[in-house]
Amino acid sequence: MPGWLERRFYQPRKRSSATHSYLNWNLRMPKITFVEFSGTQHDVEAELGSTVMNAAFNALVPGIDADCGGQCSCATCHVIVTSEWMPIVGPASEKETSMLDMNPERDPNSRLSCQIEISAKLEGLVVNLPQFQM
Repeated sequence: MPGWLERRFYQPRKRSSATHSYLNWNLRMPKITFVEFSGTQHDVEAELGSTVMNAAFNALVPGIDADCGGQCSCATCHVIVTSEWMPIVGPASEKETSMLDMNPERDPNSRLSCQIEISAKLEGLVVNLPQFQM
């Protein structure tokens, strides 16, 4: 039995239902499919607010080298976004374009995965990996 001090001052905190529902909503993680050049697919759950590069790197998807650690100073996280996802993912920034210009495998739908932020609207995103990272 707790002593008089604990009975008097210790009040367990009650959780509100609003906090609980927010926590459940926040745990939803979008799935992204990475398709290797060979055709092998990797379905990865990505953390909201992270990047496509981090999702691939944390899931050990082969073909994403991420040499610069996501600083947009190399092109070793190059991915090719499928056409139906380009309007949602959006175009590459000027800095990203300058990095992609050095890549001989560049495609009109090329993006650096370190520059694509994970949000709920990316649920089901499909990206293709090039044969080589430069």
